[in-house]
Amino acid sequence: MKIGKLGLVKIISLCAVVILMIIAGIQFYQHRNYDEAVVIGPGVTQVKPLSDYYPSLKGTVNDSNVYILDSGVPGGTVMIIGRSHPEEPATNLTAEVIVSNAIITEGRAIVVISANKSASMVTRPGDAYPLYYHIETDWGVKKYRMGDRWTSPLDSWPDPEVYVHYPSGQMLAYMDIRNLNRTWPGRENGLLTEQTCHAMIQLIREEGVDLFIDLHEAELEYTVISTIVAHQRAADIAGMSSMLLTAMEFRIGMEFSPLTLHGLSHREVGDHTDAVSLLFETPEPFLDRVRGITDEKLLLTGQDEFVVTAGKFGLLYEKIDEKGWPIDVRVGRHCSTFLTVVEVWTDFNPLKPITVTGVPLYAEVIANSVGHYLPDPSEVDSARVYYE
Repeated sequence: MKIGKLGLVKIISLCAVVILMIIAGIQFYQHRNYDEAVVIGPGVTQVKPLSDYYPSLKGTVNDSNVYILDSGVPGGTVMIIGRSHPEEPATNLTAEVIVSNAIITEGRAIVVISANKSASMVTRPGDAYPLYYHIETDWGVKKYRMGDRWTSPLDSWPDPEVYVHYPSGQMLAYMDIRNLNRTWPGRENGLLTEQTCHAMIQLIREEGVDLFIDLHEAELEYTVISTIVAHQRAADIAGMSSMLLTAMEFRIGMEFSPLTLHGLSHREVGDHTDAVSLLFETPEPFLDRVRGITDEKLLLTGQDEFVVTAGKFGLLYEKIDEKGWPIDVRVGRHCSTFLTVVEVWTDFNPLKPITVTGVPLYAEVIANSVGHYLPDPSEVDSARVYYE
């Protein structure tokens, strides 16, 4: 059978497409199954799966590790979660720094590094996100998965025509049923993201969490940036923390959680549990729509000439110059904000103290880099290594 030129072109094109599909499939598989090693520090007394608080989550990708740091001394309990949105890497890095370094001398801390692990296993379609990013440490380079804002469609499908939030009944964008910060307080028989929030609400209740903190990053085009968002019951803590940090370390604002916007952690945790709830936002130029090349360099340095230009035209809600917003600055801000909030909590609640040592301050992270606070997994007992 004779094959013409057009047929040959079609065969070659088909072969090229198949080869590209195989290469992409291998990369997607490797990314989804890549394990990040976490060294638990001397302060960690127990590690539990999230499914201990909601058994239906067992066997799913979102059955995340729950790291418990118990001083053994009576006091309050603070819970910190990272990776609500895995495209915001300062959140999981900060949570990991706490797990690997914090010593609690009064009260307890509970840390979830990957609140939405599924979303860390997929990147943004059409936005050319890098699959991984790398952090320089004292012992080498540590590799992390880059993620998306939403739970992977592989784990949660199909999206509804309209997402009706439970239990408020408020209608939200259809894809936000996969957004961990739009599905609080969760739903037992809902999709995966709703079930994940339900499990964490059960954790908060069963562990008697007093203070809840959700770590985030935001684009500079977003109005809620460089701030602490507070449920009304946490307004005094957020206000005092904002003043102290602005006076002594860096400028950070304070905003009230909207009463009628549902699904957000700072609203629903405070409404549906006894915990007071806060959310921290730090700037991440990688997320801005006016950015240039969306690569690992931008993710880690926060340097982008297009975002700088947008700032010159008054289109941003945070300042930026050629220095950008490096990952060390963003992690440092979260570390210091966490430490200040816990200190203020203790001042306001002396019968439920939470005292934390070992976590670096803003200036220390900038001076030493975040990688300095990430121990080498190969140098510790394997029993002290967990995987995200």
